[in-house]
Amino acid sequence: MNQDLTRGPITRGLLRFAWPFMVGNLLQQLYNVVDTLIVGRYLGSDALGAVGSSYTLMTFLTSILLGLSMGSGVFFSICCGQRQMERLRRGMVLSFGLIAAVTAVLNAAVFLLLQPILTLLQVPASLRDLMGTYLFVIFFGIAATFLYNYFACLLRALGNSLAPLIFLAVSALLNIGLDLLFVLVFSWGVAGAAAATVIAQYVAGLGLAVYAFVCCPAIRLRRTDFAYDRRDMREILRLSSLTSVQQSVMNFGILMVQGRVNSFGPAVMAAFAAAVKIDSFAYMPVQDFGNAFSTFVAQNFGAGQEKRIRAGIRSAVATAAIFGAALSLAVFLLARPLMLLFVRPEETEILAVGVAYLRIEGSFYCLIGFLFLLYGYYRAMGRPGMSVVLTVISLGTRVALAYGLSAIPAIGVTGIWVSVPIGWLLADLVGFGGDRRLLGRTPRQDAPAP
Repeated sequence: MNQDLTRGPITRGLLRFAWPFMVGNLLQQLYNVVDTLIVGRYLGSDALGAVGSSYTLMTFLTSILLGLSMGSGVFFSICCGQRQMERLRRGMVLSFGLIAAVTAVLNAAVFLLLQPILTLLQVPASLRDLMGTYLFVIFFGIAATFLYNYFACLLRALGNSLAPLIFLAVSALLNIGLDLLFVLVFSWGVAGAAAATVIAQYVAGLGLAVYAFVCCPAIRLRRTDFAYDRRDMREILRLSSLTSVQQSVMNFGILMVQGRVNSFGPAVMAAFAAAVKIDSFAYMPVQDFGNAFSTFVAQNFGAGQEKRIRAGIRSAVATAAIFGAALSLAVFLLARPLMLLFVRPEETEILAVGVAYLRIEGSFYCLIGFLFLLYGYYRAMGRPGMSVVLTVISLGTRVALAYGLSAIPAIGVTGIWVSVPIGWLLADLVGFGGDRRLLGRTPRQDAPAP
């Protein structure tokens, strides 16, 4: 089940490794899509706005843990490419302890700061109680998110992208069933939708952890693996902390935009909540292809396969362009039917705002597809700081333009939507110019490879 990405045909190998990423994360998006669909249809637009805004906040919080796990995954992939399994196991112990500690601190902090967070996000008074109730329950799932993402990154580093998909599929089906039970049968409202997600997340996280140790003998820990190694810890901290910063900066920028969206009132909040779910679902394949590409680059970087990395870049860019164009066409043409999955036809204002968002942002999925490739590439090459730079450019542009343009009466909320592709484009230009390999050139011989 493990795949060695340092050998064999590149494009076919990348796609074979990437498809479980894509399907798995589409299922992960299904967690929140199902919440949103059921809440919007059966609990009304206020509940939809509350759950949608909560999603943006939770994405920001869990991005910290996801970034730490992804950074550790790069370390694991390099160890696999170098065939250093003993070092990989030592890294597992060090990185697990680090991320578990961060998880505990983060979980305690969000429970203590729930009310200030709602104030910071400019949540309207009519939605404050609903959103507070949803968040109080959903915060219990932060530890489950850590477990799933940590072991998913570990297994993918070993070349196993299928097992995380299987556990996530089971979890997604459970989530749907519990959503229907808690919301429609037990009438628990938004708290029921949150509880369904938390239970499903723990099934995926704990199940994948057990699978990893039972079915992968190479990572079963030995007593000697608990020895502290300063060099490995420093490398894990460097990769993990910068990747976490990159992920959290990205989602903090989105959170800032959410605050601006909230200032336009409940109707725009509800439209944005539904449209963001569709948007995230649509470009998830190119995001996951970028993550698979990162594992490919990291394994080949560890194995010293310079020519294979350059060939992989050409293949990945072409594939991302095809994916992005197909997704853009589909979302542009189906924007209205997709929005009708979440809102009622008579809610014309919400429908119109959501369709406008999807047609503006959804026309440029190629740009974000390239950006995800760049994030994965720089992370795998041991340059996670460059991913942070690209994120700051992309999100900084988006936040600045969102606030500036939307303040102009003639532009209004449309200014928030058009700021997104502009930020993607600027970051892409900087990213492709930041490494000679990305332009199809051989690295300079007088400078060490990163």
